[in-house]
Amino acid sequence: MDYRQLIDKCYPEGPLREIYLSHCRQVADKALAIAHAKRLPLTDDEIEEAAMLHDIGIVMTDAPRIHCYGTEPYIAHGVLGAKIIREAGLDEKYARIAERHTGAGITADDIARQHLPLPEGEYCPQTLLERLICYADKFFSKSGDGSEKTLERIIRSLSKFDFTDTEGAVARFMELHRQFGQE
Repeated sequence: MDYRQLIDKCYPEGPLREIYLSHCRQVADKALAIAHAKRLPLTDDEIEEAAMLHDIGIVMTDAPRIHCYGTEPYIAHGVLGAKIIREAGLDEKYARIAERHTGAGITADDIARQHLPLPEGEYCPQTLLERLICYADKFFSKSGDGSEKTLERIIRSLSKFDFTDTEGAVARFMELHRQFGQE
């Protein structure tokens, strides 16, 4: 099975498919632009596949605002997506991207402190491709008008989940911004 077949299987025709494909395309385009501008040692194909699969797990979540009528909490979409990718037999690197892209990564401390409904573990992006997709994803929402978010809006959104100034989501995002930002 290739990634397009998995998307077709998980997202048949309808509003959720349109939202999913639009969001993932925006992330792919942003990630590709960054990779080209920064001359990152990644192929266009792996960036595209990673971006198109990173949110595959949202279909299992309860997020009616974006036409997701599953039963799982939205925050779990990364680990759910990793499971879907692994069960489909796709490359493990794409499962890890799905698992590690949420927020600016989620630490075991975040899970414990915030009582997040996630399996115990560390879900922070490690590889160059994981970090790139995590970063590009923060610029686009699946709800709203589809416009690219400003840096200030991303920071404001991430700060709602921050309990520390030194190691929290905003600090992790700013580290990604230093690596990939194009200003």
